[in-house]
Amino acid sequence: MNIVENAIAKKGSLYGLGIGPGDPELLTIKAHRILTSVPVIAYPTMESGKVLARAIVADFIRPEQIEVPMPLPFSVDRSSQPYYDIAAKKIAEHLEAGRDVAVLCEGDPMLYGSFMYIFNRLSDRFHTEVIPGISSTFASAAMLGAPLTYRNDVLSIMPATLEAGVLRDRLAVADAAIIIKLGRHFAKVKAVLEELGLFTRALYIERATMPNQTIKAIASVVAEEVPYWAIVMIPSQTNPQ
Repeated sequence: MNIVENAIAKKGSLYGLGIGPGDPELLTIKAHRILTSVPVIAYPTMESGKVLARAIVADFIRPEQIEVPMPLPFSVDRSSQPYYDIAAKKIAEHLEAGRDVAVLCEGDPMLYGSFMYIFNRLSDRFHTEVIPGISSTFASAAMLGAPLTYRNDVLSIMPATLEAGVLRDRLAVADAAIIIKLGRHFAKVKAVLEELGLFTRALYIERATMPNQTIKAIASVVAEEVPYWAIVMIPSQTNPQ
C-alpha cells in the first residue's frame, strides 16, 4: 500500500443512515448494525431544540458513542445555509481522525433528506455509504390503508412550500400525489385542492408511525394546528379490477 492509499485507509467512513418515519421497529437490520457499531453519531436538531432523529433510535445509542448535534433551520432554503458547512466541518474532523460517522436521517436520506447536503460536501473526500430508509411518504399510505398507485399511474411528491400556482399546475395532471411539509402552508394547499375538486378525495395524516400519529378527516383539520410533519395524500382513482 502506497502513502496515498494508506492515508485514505486511515480515514473514517461516512454513513447516511435512513432511520425510517418514526417507528423504531421500521429500522432496517443494516441500519441497526451500523448505528450500534460506529463511534460517532450525528443528527439534525430543530430551531425549537427538538431532536426527532435521535429520539427515534434513542434506545439503540450506546453511552460511549460520541454525539454530534447539527443545528439546522427548517424554515429556509437549507442548501445555501452555512449551517451545513459547520456540520460538515465537525463531521470531517472525526472522519479525518479515522472515526466512522453515521448521520441520522428521518425517512430516506436521498428523498428530501438533510443528509443530502452533508453528502454533497463530504462524499468526494471520504468513503461514503447511504443506507436507505422507509420514507414517511410511503409509510403514510400504509397507515392510511390507501393504495397509492396502480398499473401505469404516475406518482408526484411535492412540498407544500411551492407557490400556489405551481402546486395547482402539478396537481392538475397528477394521477396520485403526496404533499409534504404542510405546516403553515396547509391553508394554501387546501384552497388549491378545493379549486381542483380534489379536496374530498384527499387524505390527511400527522407524524406517520410515531406514537402520536394522528389521522383526521381533512375537512376537520384546523390550519393553525397543522405541524410540519403532516402529509396530504391524493390516492389513485384507477380501477384496480
